[in-house]
Amino acid sequence: MKDLNADVAILGAGTAGLAAYRAAAEAGRRAVIIEGGPYGTTCARVGCMPSKLLIAAAEAAHVVEKWPQFGLRLEGAVRVDGKAVMARVRKERDRFVGFVLEGVEAIPAESRLRGYARFLDGHHLTVDAHTRVRFGSAVIATGSSPSLPPFLRAAGDRLVVNDDVFDWDDLPRSVAVFGAGVIGLELGQALHRLGVKVLMFGRNQSVGPFTDPDVRAYATRTFQSEFYLDATAEVRAIERIDGGVAVRYVHHDGTERTDSVDFVIAATGRTPNVHDLGLDNLDNPGVRLDGSGVPLFDRETMRCGDSNIYIAGDVNNDVPLLHEAADEGRIAGENAARNDGPRAVRRRAAIGVVFSDPQLAVVGAGYRSLKPDSFVTGEVSFENQGRSRVMLRNRGLLHLYADRKSGRLLGAEMMGPDAEHLAHLLAWAIQCELTVAQALQMPFYHPVVEEGLRTALRDADGKLMAAQAGVRAA
Repeated sequence: MKDLNADVAILGAGTAGLAAYRAAAEAGRRAVIIEGGPYGTTCARVGCMPSKLLIAAAEAAHVVEKWPQFGLRLEGAVRVDGKAVMARVRKERDRFVGFVLEGVEAIPAESRLRGYARFLDGHHLTVDAHTRVRFGSAVIATGSSPSLPPFLRAAGDRLVVNDDVFDWDDLPRSVAVFGAGVIGLELGQALHRLGVKVLMFGRNQSVGPFTDPDVRAYATRTFQSEFYLDATAEVRAIERIDGGVAVRYVHHDGTERTDSVDFVIAATGRTPNVHDLGLDNLDNPGVRLDGSGVPLFDRETMRCGDSNIYIAGDVNNDVPLLHEAADEGRIAGENAARNDGPRAVRRRAAIGVVFSDPQLAVVGAGYRSLKPDSFVTGEVSFENQGRSRVMLRNRGLLHLYADRKSGRLLGAEMMGPDAEHLAHLLAWAIQCELTVAQALQMPFYHPVVEEGLRTALRDADGKLMAAQAGVRAA
């Protein structure tokens, strides 16, 4: 076993790890980056990009269904060539991964270690059985892995996780998707629109990222109108049978049914990759673990307690999004490289988007995180919003939240056309600490979907004025 000294050791070469390495190297520190799995970020290999490729194909196939409403005629049926669809997904996926690999290969060979890291103590770790590293500080950026509930294992070799879907050579005839969250909705709807029979089973009425009961209920009804979705599913048995999997469940109508599907897709969340890192060997009492074995950390410094250990990206089980991982990696890398203690960095306004149709988004503070009676809700339905109706994309509901006393924008939950763009506008407004009145001073063109946002702002403004008038009257 050879010995290596480093100022900063980075565990994991994904989005967060690469950002941490660049930050530490730019600070002039001797940094090493350690990776045991395949190079290529979760986003590029099995997440953001391949899923959007599948969704793009689904949208192209689905749009022709609206043609008759526009007065257009389609002679013959659109045929989905599953092999061609998946060939493009894999080809473009590999292209995106290739860009990441180019970045990894640009790192000097002596600064890249292949293997799995394990801490020996607060200043030493091993990489497999070949290298012992002495470090001044370390950044844990080992990512996450799909979570598999034990009851799904009865599907045997027909149980797949979302990562596996993008390596399919062809589209199956049918799937049962377990999990109605972000991943499940994106994959399930895309597969449905590509001609795959989809059964989706959720839990606890959870649909997408929503905590606002009205927005969540609207989303549930919208998706249920397109494919089978039970947000409070009661699945009684899963059995591997010839040619597929039998799923026995209680249907919406209360009857017990059994359907056979080609595959079961587990979209039931992800688990932080922390359990083989030797975290118990860290001799710094400042490193404390939560119930999942993840070190507790400060979001503004990424530091674990008062230790020399930092954590960034999906592994910290906080906000598993690429732009957050990149920010966290940069913050962790910069602070790990400092000799005078970590520097707190103000985090950007939170933003999350689900690329379903309609799109879903949560910005800033979500409904559940706000104290009751501390805010007003501005609402708009997109069903009668002008531009949305013109495009026959008039499905959706937006709730934005504003502080009852100051009028400052706090957050929003929404489902609607081009929600990704509305979410960005609101995130910028929230980060700039705009009030509802100030946001209403911004320009709104006509006719655009953004006018729906103005309607919600006007609704909130009216409620704020009523609330303030009530306070004065009291």
